[in-house]
Amino acid sequence: MAPHLHFSSLVLGYLLASASANPVPEAEPDPNPQISLPPLIPSVPGFADPLSSLTPPLPVLQVPTPPKDSPPFVGSNIKPKKIAFYWVGAGDNDHADFLATYSLDDDTFGTLIWLTDVPTSGNSPHHLGSSLDGKTLVGGGLLSLLKTQDTAYYFDVSNPYRPKFKKSNRALTAAITDEIRAKPDGGFLITYMGSAGGTSPGRLVETDSNFDIIAQHPQDIAGNANVLKDLFNPHGLSIDFEKNIILTSDFIVPLSILKPSLGKISDNTLRLWNLASRTIISTITIPNGGGIQDVKFIPGNKESAALATAVHLGQIWIIYPFRTDVNGQQGVAELFYDLGPKARDQVAIYTDFTQDGKFYYATITTANHIAALDISDLNNPKRLDNPDDNQPTIGPHYIKVTPNQKNIVVTDYFVQTGSIGLINTPADYKALYIDINPDGSLHFNRSIDFTTPYTNRGGGRPHSSVVFDLTDPNHPYYY
Repeated sequence: MAPHLHFSSLVLGYLLASASANPVPEAEPDPNPQISLPPLIPSVPGFADPLSSLTPPLPVLQVPTPPKDSPPFVGSNIKPKKIAFYWVGAGDNDHADFLATYSLDDDTFGTLIWLTDVPTSGNSPHHLGSSLDGKTLVGGGLLSLLKTQDTAYYFDVSNPYRPKFKKSNRALTAAITDEIRAKPDGGFLITYMGSAGGTSPGRLVETDSNFDIIAQHPQDIAGNANVLKDLFNPHGLSIDFEKNIILTSDFIVPLSILKPSLGKISDNTLRLWNLASRTIISTITIPNGGGIQDVKFIPGNKESAALATAVHLGQIWIIYPFRTDVNGQQGVAELFYDLGPKARDQVAIYTDFTQDGKFYYATITTANHIAALDISDLNNPKRLDNPDDNQPTIGPHYIKVTPNQKNIVVTDYFVQTGSIGLINTPADYKALYIDINPDGSLHFNRSIDFTTPYTNRGGGRPHSSVVFDLTDPNHPYYY
């Protein structure tokens, strides 16, 4: 066996053995349940190309080198009212991943305001979220564990025109950072799709207002029995703070998409949680769902109904968390809408609502399509787009309706694992800015290119975004 294969196998075996030997966290919380470590191989000042180009590639695990020195950029002193923050991966996986700040105002649309590096590379930046006060953003790294790096990166955006890198950390029992939701106390709840070794179970990770990890849920015996019984790889996350419930949706076993692999293992379940106790109430199954990637509560719905995406089926299911099934179990799933044959067996379906709960949008990544539904009557949803239309998008994924409810922001990039994985989705690496027509249909308008401006980093891969609307200083929006 070649030496580099042997090294990789040993390290990966250690990670998986650790995860398997310790699947259940301590009953008592660790007084310091987080770690944050620098790269194992330090950078050398003035040496722009550290050991990354001199070391042999490793299967799955990557050499934990620091990023190359970042090339210069030209920022701007404009102060637009509408701002988009994009969490971007360097295309060469050698330069630092970064937060890019752009104007969304009509007169300066697409102007780069600032670029903020993190101290690592190769994270495959994933989802991005804002604290409720708009002072902190957190971005997760999908593949950070492959370089034994921190998995969550925090930015100080108290001055939104000059974001600063704040800190990073990683969970002890989990990796593969996904969806992010802000807590009223200033902290976050974050789904981590896999264990520390990328297998099942993942965790629902919680931070305090200092963004230190304080818990990795579930922690109770019954909850751990639940996530060990059925695959627990939480991706989607939605919280109803008024009704005291959480929904998480299980997507895929992360390690199963990395080589060597016998094929990806997709999940069919959601978990309904009690918010106050952070305990699992029940497991809700969508038969043959083939990856329940996303779940979101319908704004304003009296039953706290939520819509979830079943990727293999190409369907939207409605979840009623307070109804009971024939066995008396709380939480019922029913088919809501079939997106049709062009949505079946695509890689990803991610969604967002208008805040009046009237319109619903779903990106179908490998179908190069964004679906629009009028859901004002839940018993009669109406499709507003033509599934046969060729839309000007390649690989649409992360989607957000802007705070003023007049546009949606979509990033045309999902995941490319390269030679080490099974998922490499086509993309044009653009951030789309799409108008919402009065009837809820979409008008493709403008976009921001992330290829040409970042050729000196191997291109930019924008996965997710947060939008600030500061039009009314007395009522700013951070979403």
